[in-house]
Amino acid sequence: MRKSVLDHLLDWSGRIVLISILGFVLLPFVVVAIASLNDGAILSFPPKSWSLRWYANAFEYRDFGAGLVNSLRIAAVGATIALIAGAGFAYVFNRYDFMFKGLLNTVLMSPLIIPNFTIGLGLLILSTAASLPRSIWLVIAVHVVIVLPFVVRSVYVSLKNFERRYEQAAESLGGTPLHVLLTITLPLLLPGLISGALFAAILSFNEFTASLYVVNQRTQTLPVAMYNYVREYADPTLAALSVIYVAPVAAMLLLVHKFFRLEKVLNVD
Repeated sequence: MRKSVLDHLLDWSGRIVLISILGFVLLPFVVVAIASLNDGAILSFPPKSWSLRWYANAFEYRDFGAGLVNSLRIAAVGATIALIAGAGFAYVFNRYDFMFKGLLNTVLMSPLIIPNFTIGLGLLILSTAASLPRSIWLVIAVHVVIVLPFVVRSVYVSLKNFERRYEQAAESLGGTPLHVLLTITLPLLLPGLISGALFAAILSFNEFTASLYVVNQRTQTLPVAMYNYVREYADPTLAALSVIYVAPVAAMLLLVHKFFRLEKVLNVD
């Protein structure tokens, strides 16, 4: 069936609107990317002369390298802990009814409405009162609290759409609960688990406000190192680092899309 003139007009109008929205969203990044190529020592736009010197400075600045390593470690460990705990909570919420279920769910979801700096400050006060050191494990604990709700909701949505008949069929054929869990339940929940881990890792990697209260010089994350740098210098190094900063997140999304398809991972089929 041939499209009418109105259908073609609506099709092209939709494309133009979509391109305009994407251009508006990407405009700040484009401006920062152009400003990072400024040869001058003062951040300005547009550049009067061009250079890659600030990219070299971003790689050579020691705090950025140490902060990147800390951020990757914290994101990896924090996302793993949040995934295991969040998947467990989501499974319990979906399969069982028990006293104070609503209260427990409210507590787990509370980081969605409590400002992150409040969480960071609260855990700092608590750790100080308990005479706990400001180690990397304190930072990881803060990040787990912040990202846990996203994992719980992601896995819970997958469980709500889960067909229990597959588990029942496996059980009727003699499968043990552990065997059913490993061979039926977890594989079918894989998109929700991956999306939860992906959200947790990205949010943890970019977390700043809560981290600012609990890190020290040895455990500072990359966002905190960037904040400390911009307090002392006004050169385009931070603009260059911001462009570099996008690379690991974009690479992570591309890998997930290549192997698992993002629309399936994010439950938007």
